[in-house]
Amino acid sequence: MRDDVQIGPTPGLAMALLPLLATTAILILQFFIFADFTPHIPLAFGIMICALCGRVRGVPWEKMEASMLEVVKLGMPAIFILLAVGMVIGTWILSGTVPTLMYYGFQLVSPSYFLVATCLVSALVSLATGTSWGTVGTLGLALMGIGEGLGIPMYLTGGALVSGAFFGDKMSPLSETTNLTPAVCETDLWSHIRSMTATTVPAMLIALVLYVWLGAEYGHQFEQSTNIETFRQALDDTFTLSWVTLIPPCVVIGLALAKFPPFPTIFTGAAIGGLIAIGVQGETLHAVFDAMQNGFSSDTGNPAIDALLSSGGVLSMTWVVTLTFFALGFAGMLEAYGTVDAVIKQLMRLIKGRFSLVATSSGTTLAVSTIIGDVYTTLVLPGRLLKGQYQAMGYKTSTLSRTIEDNGTLSSPLIPWNMGGGFVSSTIGVPTLAYAPFAFACWLSPLFGLLWALTGRFIPQETPKDTAENTPNTPQTKLSSQPTP
Repeated sequence: MRDDVQIGPTPGLAMALLPLLATTAILILQFFIFADFTPHIPLAFGIMICALCGRVRGVPWEKMEASMLEVVKLGMPAIFILLAVGMVIGTWILSGTVPTLMYYGFQLVSPSYFLVATCLVSALVSLATGTSWGTVGTLGLALMGIGEGLGIPMYLTGGALVSGAFFGDKMSPLSETTNLTPAVCETDLWSHIRSMTATTVPAMLIALVLYVWLGAEYGHQFEQSTNIETFRQALDDTFTLSWVTLIPPCVVIGLALAKFPPFPTIFTGAAIGGLIAIGVQGETLHAVFDAMQNGFSSDTGNPAIDALLSSGGVLSMTWVVTLTFFALGFAGMLEAYGTVDAVIKQLMRLIKGRFSLVATSSGTTLAVSTIIGDVYTTLVLPGRLLKGQYQAMGYKTSTLSRTIEDNGTLSSPLIPWNMGGGFVSSTIGVPTLAYAPFAFACWLSPLFGLLWALTGRFIPQETPKDTAENTPNTPQTKLSSQPTP
């Protein structure tokens, strides 16, 4: 905790948790009584509850506001990236990039391999667009209908869909969660993504094997569906599908591997998409600008395809950007009030070495995800709580950011009262607890994180240079234990 923010002694645990628990109660009211999965206003109330509690403890508004703005500042790079992502989605649909990915992705659908194809196609689209919700709410509906027509239980299709969509979201440099988490943990985007491959890739490979096995069990029920060919025909009739349209994602991947900064990388991808839209699809420059600002409006004549492809644009990111502001502001207020310090003191009693550090990070993230039910707050609070502990024990914070995403982003669709679980369940019409056991990639990934913590694999330590650079950001409270297993 920063000394220039908090005034007076750290409150007792009960008093420290009061603003957090009160805000949780308001979120529950919003989610379950009002059936409204928009947490903006409850989080705004949470900010004011923190302010009132701080006033009682003698913490002036000016100090709490300063803390709130400091934490919000950490998320500004992610917010600019989000706006660039909106541009990318718009121009990549306009250029035919996303339609081409869908067209050839649908070719993967064959009798006994429908489940694994569902996982792969949803992962591909989510990776390309950076949105799990968009993938589930559009392509997911089409895949659920195809699966039902082919005789596959909806809970199995739902599990494969969620595994793929949230895998792609978690690993995509275009995803808001993938950009927000390293910003909060004060690591860079590409280090964060590289770190996540250690847990996400093996989890996904195991998931794919399980989907092949489950699909083979239902193979005798399959009959070829005309839906797939209908979808492909609608795409082929509307867009010029060519390998040229795949240049934008290749450029983005190349710039990412070259470690270019995220915002220029993503904006370049959007600009190249615009050029291809003009050269290949015959669009105008004004149409490109409109897609970057307002998104693309699809009119293929196929409702499922049109729902998927009517997306993108800067304005489409307003909901996420405003939620990010509220979530970061709430975390900053909790820090100023003393909640963060009080919780850290409790967590320090549990942290004795490498494994307990990662396990505590996992448990804290899951607890916030379960209690609050808002993925953005879930990603922010553990990062603010535990970043200094990783630095104090000599471990890179990319391990923390990975652990937070493993247990935060991937747990979101598995918890019925979480925003993610509520959205997926209401969208595909399958209860959360029915598809959750079959969303293999989502719950296997955190287990690999604990395995690596136990064995010491993929848990990088800071170099002396890194440690020197991070020293000014290390909280006043330090762990006395050494980085032992």
